[in-house]
Amino acid sequence: MTDSTAIPLRSFLFTPANHPRRVEKVFEVGADAVILDLEDAVAISEKAAARECVVEAFSARPHSGTQYYVRVNSLDTPYCEDDIKATVGPWLHGVVLPKVESGSCLNRAEQWLAAAEAACGMPVGQLDLMPIIETAAGVESAKEIATTNSRIRRMAFGGGDYTLDLNYEWNADEAVLAYARSKLSHAARLGNLEPPIDTVVLQIRDDERFVQSARYGKQFGFGGKLCIHPSQVPLTHDVFTPSAEDIAHARAVVAAFEEAEAAGMASIQLDGYFIDYPIVYKSQRILALAEKLQA
Repeated sequence: MTDSTAIPLRSFLFTPANHPRRVEKVFEVGADAVILDLEDAVAISEKAAARECVVEAFSARPHSGTQYYVRVNSLDTPYCEDDIKATVGPWLHGVVLPKVESGSCLNRAEQWLAAAEAACGMPVGQLDLMPIIETAAGVESAKEIATTNSRIRRMAFGGGDYTLDLNYEWNADEAVLAYARSKLSHAARLGNLEPPIDTVVLQIRDDERFVQSARYGKQFGFGGKLCIHPSQVPLTHDVFTPSAEDIAHARAVVAAFEEAEAAGMASIQLDGYFIDYPIVYKSQRILALAEKLQA
């Protein structure tokens, strides 16, 4: 559920858990959250060793503002339960669960998480559970997923597996992602969750495409981006952080409306724009986000 006091997480940076050099560097980038990956980036023969790497990497670094997550293998594999048992501890902020397709899927993960928390003396329910929605079934069940488990603070969207599942052509205009983004955004609102986190962009040397994709996600109400390269982190922050112009305009809207409201008016014009309560509330939301990010 939404925590109104929490600092929003905009960037979630993946790195394979079994690559020590990459793991070392991932903490130096300034991402809001680091995700050590046990799923797609780790060969089956490396799974057990990678779990140990997760614990070593996170437990060796005191929390300093960056949130620590692990992406476990999906529930339809024989690895998910062991991933959770081996990596949960006080060093962790949350678990990323891929290929979630229904609310009932989360029940097993919840049981394993609760048992792992209890086993290491953590309060049950402390860890965030972030499901990645990345299939047609998952998209159609987004509302159910968003309202099933109180651990869930936000959902994420995986465009790669989603377009594979539907045999879509994923072009730069990202038109084929519009339906899924809309469904996740609606579901997050209905579940009183934080804004969802948008899909990765696979073209790691194409900053323009990444920024365009991030802006598309932002248009659909997403609050951040999954990143697979360090260079994508500052780009994400630029898109999902209110600019100085955004803040100045929001302040002007709020101030002008408060003055008008005191005079008995509930709608005004400002610089050629019509302003009423919904516009004021949006401006207040921008200012609140900016304040949290500056905290």
